[in-house]
Amino acid sequence: MLTHEAGGALLQLLPERAVYLPGPATLLVADAHIGKAHSFRRLGVPVPTGTTAESLQTLATLLHRTGARRLVFLGDLLHAARGRSAAALAAFAAWRATHAALDMLLVRGNHDRHAGDPPASWQLQCVDEPHFLPGLPGLALAHHPDPVPGAYVLAGHVHPAVVLGGRARQRLRLPCFHFGPRVGLLPAFGGFTGSHVLQPTPSDHVYLIADDEVRALNSVA
Repeated sequence: MLTHEAGGALLQLLPERAVYLPGPATLLVADAHIGKAHSFRRLGVPVPTGTTAESLQTLATLLHRTGARRLVFLGDLLHAARGRSAAALAAFAAWRATHAALDMLLVRGNHDRHAGDPPASWQLQCVDEPHFLPGLPGLALAHHPDPVPGAYVLAGHVHPAVVLGGRARQRLRLPCFHFGPRVGLLPAFGGFTGSHVLQPTPSDHVYLIADDEVRALNSVA
């Protein structure tokens, strides 16, 4: 397991596109986009089914493996108002019922503002960005990658990725964790999401996800 220090906190980088903070026992995920596939199907776009169930199963696995007592979504939990299907809402509600003791929090993102806050029955606290966890004043949790004075920002929104390989047919696009001088980006957690290729600077720290492992970019041949 690779780790990275930022804002006075130790971050464990997980291949499931999540970050675990062992100090406050908190799991961070960004851009789950629950209901995105349903939203596209309503527009007539043929896309895969089962993405919500897959995301929830991955979350359950991560919570069990890490022992996290808190789950924080760094924005865009729900994709859109038209994506709030009865099936997706019921699936999340049932999942929540099996994790009733878990403290859950959503740092609102741009999609959340359009989709609206989740149902109150989910017992999920919704806050605006930036948000600070108790005991970690140097780490700002946000959705948008905007610098915060006096703190290091962890955000989503961008869906960062890197491209490996030289020739066009041999290039491989992979999700990554991208840490700049003042802002760190988590990869999109949702399975049905796009990505944006970033060009790291020499001062950046980039960790790509490949073959169910997290690897430092400078260690990849």
